[in-house]
Amino acid sequence: MRRLPSLTALRTFECAARHAHFGRAAAELCVTDSAVSHQIRQLEGELGAELFVREGRQVRPTPAALRLLQRLQQAFEWVGDACDE
Repeated sequence: MRRLPSLTALRTFECAARHAHFGRAAAELCVTDSAVSHQIRQLEGELGAELFVREGRQVRPTPAALRLLQRLQQAFEWVGDACDE
């Protein structure tokens, strides 16, 4: 089995990309803004790609991040379905 990135970082990324805001993601996940930022930086390092354009306090998902977001949302749906069964 191949090594996956941190599932915590992937979940944090999904939330941050969906909101396009680290603070809202932090509130949803009940963690600090700093924890979200740390998880995103970790994931960017693991993937070797920038996932967000940072503009002051604003963040915008990159095109690569939007592609990853779409695939992760589908994967998380499958996991949820499997758990429901």
